[in-house]
Amino acid sequence: MAFRFSAIDRIPQPPTQATTKGTLVHRALELLMLRSAPERTPEHAAADLATARREISTHSDFMLLGLDEAQEATFFASAEVLLDRYFSLEDPTTVRPIGLEVMVSTALPTVDGSVALGAGDTPVVLRGIIDRLELDADGELIVTDYKTGAVPGMGFEQSRMAGVNIYAMLVERVVGRRPVRVQLLYLSKPEAIIAYPTEQKVRAVEKRTAALWSAVERACERDDFRPRPGKLCDYCSYKPYCPAWGGDPAQAIELREMLKDGSRQRLGANPVPRTGDAPIGVGAL
Repeated sequence: MAFRFSAIDRIPQPPTQATTKGTLVHRALELLMLRSAPERTPEHAAADLATARREISTHSDFMLLGLDEAQEATFFASAEVLLDRYFSLEDPTTVRPIGLEVMVSTALPTVDGSVALGAGDTPVVLRGIIDRLELDADGELIVTDYKTGAVPGMGFEQSRMAGVNIYAMLVERVVGRRPVRVQLLYLSKPEAIIAYPTEQKVRAVEKRTAALWSAVERACERDDFRPRPGKLCDYCSYKPYCPAWGGDPAQAIELREMLKDGSRQRLGANPVPRTGDAPIGVGAL
């Protein structure tokens, strides 16, 4: 049901402190990586966070949080902590970025290997934004994704790894080369989850993605989006409209009207939402 609200009905979710803080820290790290390698120091990172703070202070996502002075101080202090922890995960002076906040997209394959078609027989596009695309010492591609949320437990780590292979598939299709490594840098712990995509894993995720799109098409034809109640429902902004919790999906339009003037764009040079024409989960990584 959350998928229908988000991807089909395009009902925006209200900004939260967690998502807005993620935008802030991502922007600071983007600015840091735009510097020359020797300048990527904690001191310059603090300056970049200050720049990102000025940018976000007038952004609708931040303003809609309605923080008072004390809450705002706590918000920015916690962002500083996340940025400081980044330096325990890697030495940024050794990173060789070739792309930051890179939009990658490709036509979605079907189960039989053809191209999936949407409304008007136009190709369905699978999109994602890569925080950082870089080269290792051997000139091979590496995909790096910053995470400001909690490290997933064992029950959710496999879903994260599936998303990693979607990144690998997108890069391979767009660039023509499969990345040798995809790393998720969790700043909250801090901890890095690293995967090494293989031909077999990438081909398998292509088939799973195609099968998932077929399931979405069938659900749309039947208008059959069944709720799957669970612990995550407590964190879902769509819960008041979910029939599993006594809500009416038709009333979700109220949420869209309430937020229609709010921008869901990322800050920076490439302010593109993280969802695409075929939101298979790439944007949530």
